[in-house]
Amino acid sequence: MSRNFKIWMVCFFVLSISGCATQMQKKSDYTALRTEVPRSILVVPVINRSVEVNAPDYFLSTISRPLAERGYYVFPVHLVKRMMEDDGLGDANMVHVGDTQKLGQMFGSDSVMYVTIERWDAQYVVFSTTVTVELKYVLKSTVSGQTLWQNSQKLVYQPQNNNSGGGIAGLIAQAVVAAIAKAAPNYVPLAQQANMQAIHTKGRGLPAGPYVDLYQKDQADF
Repeated sequence: MSRNFKIWMVCFFVLSISGCATQMQKKSDYTALRTEVPRSILVVPVINRSVEVNAPDYFLSTISRPLAERGYYVFPVHLVKRMMEDDGLGDANMVHVGDTQKLGQMFGSDSVMYVTIERWDAQYVVFSTTVTVELKYVLKSTVSGQTLWQNSQKLVYQPQNNNSGGGIAGLIAQAVVAAIAKAAPNYVPLAQQANMQAIHTKGRGLPAGPYVDLYQKDQADF
């Protein structure tokens, strides 16, 4: 086998790998979103598949800011939740399978954000606690009812005890730190980070909305 042929084969292999990597990082399809150009987002009650009953309320406190920072008007989430409960729409599962267009008529929104909490838990294993937040996002049009954008995000955090020292005392300190994290894990910062990554990541997040300067100028990234 000639030296030039070997070099050609290596180059072909490298290019093949690069092509695969590019395909794996393929951007989301934003055709529908750019066609309908929603200006406002209504975040409806969250489906909670975790065992933490307070997860939906905690989550709702984290979702408005990243959406607003991308340039969309976000209806006050807790006010929306209260109004929907008063109208008999407090069951998130029923809302998620309901008519998106009717929700748009009720609130005057261009789109509806449906969020599902897949995981919101802390697992305790002897000397460590692992806190996990896993979320799914779907944005639908209130005009056509079709899906405009969807994404998912999972983040895992394991608190570390950097001052535990060694020996039995160190092990006891680690166990105490893990027990505290298990008893009162702080999910909110993790949910905030998950939202930021899901909404702001180039190629997978939301393109800039009409209330920021990047509007219609970030097509190269989204």
